[in-house]
Amino acid sequence: MARAQTPPVELDVAGRTVKVSSPDKVLFAGVGDGVTKLDVVRYFISVGEGILAALKERPTTLERWPQGYADGMKLTTRQGAKGDGFYSKRVPQYAPDWVEPVEITFPSGRTAEEVCPSELAVVAWAAQQGTLTFHPWPVRRPEVDSPDQLRIDLDPQPGTDYVDSARLAPLVREVAAEAGLTAVPKTSGGRGVHVFAPIEPRWSFVEARRAVIALGREVERRAPEQVTTNWWKEERGERVFIDFNQMARDRTIASAYSIRANVRATVSAPLRWDEVDQVQPDDFTVLTMPDRFAEVGDLFAGANGDADHPAGSLDVLLEWAARDERDHGLGDLPYPPEYPKMPGEPKRVQPSRDRDRPRDD
Repeated sequence: MARAQTPPVELDVAGRTVKVSSPDKVLFAGVGDGVTKLDVVRYFISVGEGILAALKERPTTLERWPQGYADGMKLTTRQGAKGDGFYSKRVPQYAPDWVEPVEITFPSGRTAEEVCPSELAVVAWAAQQGTLTFHPWPVRRPEVDSPDQLRIDLDPQPGTDYVDSARLAPLVREVAAEAGLTAVPKTSGGRGVHVFAPIEPRWSFVEARRAVIALGREVERRAPEQVTTNWWKEERGERVFIDFNQMARDRTIASAYSIRANVRATVSAPLRWDEVDQVQPDDFTVLTMPDRFAEVGDLFAGANGDADHPAGSLDVLLEWAARDERDHGLGDLPYPPEYPKMPGEPKRVQPSRDRDRPRDD
């Protein structure tokens, strides 16, 4: 005899009714007594002020895991390998009319109508659809081609971990400050650290990415044993990689307060600068973040610009980029493989396979 299906639960989310189907479906079996779909929706509501500020008016890719996450599950890749989770980049036809879209352009030139959250109910609705992680673009409507955030992804390579990223983050902050930018940190929810800085929305994605490369190279000069901007994994070594391509068009970063698809159900947690090296990613989970948010509020608010974090200019970083090319022969770096060939980009050939590369005898 089939088990009776649990009826849907209706939640009032800031005046909107959001229906949660299969509310007792377990999405994280090993966390607490088991985290259900209803728990996930309620989590996002509990940090609503913060998650909405991180997403509001931003084109947002939804990372959906309809069956939840368990050890061994995989995310469907850009190369087409099928997995248990997947990215949703278009507003589905069945979405309520209050789920607003915005048109964005992919690197290929194709366009799509992507979810553009305008109210907390949109976040709750997306969670009902199995969304764990929200990936907002660093732009806001209507300036969807002009980034208003510089995003620096400190990505630990094999042999390094969160401690290494945390040790490097203050230097990134220092270099950003020298370029006239104020920075806000958060955990990635994994082993890395994300550093955001609000900027004036008057540069292109190409220029913003170039600015991150310039910042990364300056950090690398000061801590060459700790950090690398080498795109090719075989050249990175046991260092933290500043992933400059996360600033390219359609290469988005998990938002603050997003849940990450891992067995611990960690979340991407905004931090004070004085605690970056005092915490671990596992300190912040879907179970612990609501109390922390109630205690400290939205530590990530400055990433959108405020009195303490004014929107800065990229002029200095772009001057550094021009200097690097003029004085050191350091031009552009490779784009991700799915991008069309970009002007001024070097060959996308792994160094060990580049037959034209000079060899040491």
